[in-house]
Amino acid sequence: MDIEKVLDKLKEWLNRLADALFGPQAQPEAEPIPIPVDDRRTR
Repeated sequence: MDIEKVLDKLKEWLNRLADALFGPQAQPEAEPIPIPVDDRRTR
C-alpha cells in the first residue's frame, strides 16, 4: 500500500472518530429566511 493511501484512510478514520465523539463538523449557517412582520400597531 502506498503511503498516500494509508494517510487518506487514516484521515478518513480520524474524521469518523471525531464525528462520533463531537458530532458532525460544523456546516456554514444557511441564509435566514426573511419573515414578513406587520409593524402596524393596533389600538
